[in-house]
Amino acid sequence: MATSDAVELEISGRTVRITSPDKAFFPERGETKLDLVEYYLAVEEPFLRAVGGRPTLLQRFPDGVGAKSFFQKRVPKGAPGWLRTTTMSTPNGTTSNAMVLEDMAHVAWAVNMGCLGFHPWPCRADDPGTTDELRIDLDPSPGVDFPMLREAAQELRRLLDEDGLASFPKTTGNRGIHVHVPIGPGWDSYDVRLGAVAVARELERRRPELITAGWWKEERGSRVFVDFNQNAPHKTVFGAWSVRARPGAQVSTPFRWDELDQIHPDVLTMETVPPRVEENGDPWDGIDDVTQSLEPLLARSAADRQAGLHDAPWPPVYPKMPDEPPRVAPSRAAR
Repeated sequence: MATSDAVELEISGRTVRITSPDKAFFPERGETKLDLVEYYLAVEEPFLRAVGGRPTLLQRFPDGVGAKSFFQKRVPKGAPGWLRTTTMSTPNGTTSNAMVLEDMAHVAWAVNMGCLGFHPWPCRADDPGTTDELRIDLDPSPGVDFPMLREAAQELRRLLDEDGLASFPKTTGNRGIHVHVPIGPGWDSYDVRLGAVAVARELERRRPELITAGWWKEERGSRVFVDFNQNAPHKTVFGAWSVRARPGAQVSTPFRWDELDQIHPDVLTMETVPPRVEENGDPWDGIDDVTQSLEPLLARSAADRQAGLHDAPWPPVYPKMPDEPPRVAPSRAAR
C-alpha cells in the first residue's frame, strides 16, 4: 500500500514501512532509499548466508551519501517489537543492545533508518562469546594500487592453503580486500587476534617489499598493511554484500579465488552485483559448512613468541595488554 510519503512492503512475513522512498541516497547516480531496499532484497540469499544471525553495527546516512553520518550500536527507542536484538559487551564492560540481522525485514527497517551498509560482529547472536570468523583486512597504504592488493591476496591464499584453511575473499567496496576464514567453536576474539598477528608477520617475512605488519603508519611505506587489529574484541568489519557510502554505490562483493585477477571493486555496484549473482551464483556458497581449527595459526603465533617477538600493538581504546610493546610510534620512542 502506498501513501504520498511512504510505501509499505511485505518482507519476511512483516510489514515494513519505508518513508520518503524517493529520497536520493546516491545523488550522482539517482538511486533512492527504495532502490537500496530493493538491492538488498535482490541479494537476499547470499547476504543472509554471509551475515545472517549476526549482531550488527549500523552506519547511518539519514540524508544519503555526502551528508553527515554516524555509527549506531544501540537500537533506538521506538523500534518495532519484532526487531531482534542482543546484548554486546566491550572489553571495558560497556554494553549495547545491538540489532541482529535476523531476516530481510530487519534489513529493510535499518535501510529506512538511513543505514547504507552493515558492520556485523564475527559471532552469532546465539553465542556472542565465540568468534567464528578470522577476518584478514588487506589495507592499501598510500601508493598501493589494486594490482598490488591482488598480489598480496595471492600470497595470503598460499599461506592459508599451506595451513589447510579454507578462505573466502571479498572486495571491501572501497580500495581493499577482506578474506574471511571460518573457524569452529572453541576460540574467542583474543585467540583469533593472535592468529591474525601471526598471519601478518608471516606475510611480511615472505614479501617484505609488498606486505607489512607495521601498526604505525610511519613504518608501512607503500605496502599492503595486514590490519590484524580488525580482529580485536568487539571489532567489526564492513559486511559482505553491503553498499558503501561512495558516489558510485560500490558493494563489498564476495568473489571466488579464481576471479581475483579479473575483479575490480569500482565496477561492482548495487546496479551490477544482482545480475552477477543471478548469473554466477554465490561465491561463498558453502561457507557455513566449513568448520576448521585455528590451531595452525596459533602454532605460528607460539613460534613467534618463542623466537622473542612480543605481542603486536593494540589500538589506543583498549586496556594495556600483557606482553604488549609500548604504544608509541618508533620515531617518538627514539627521542
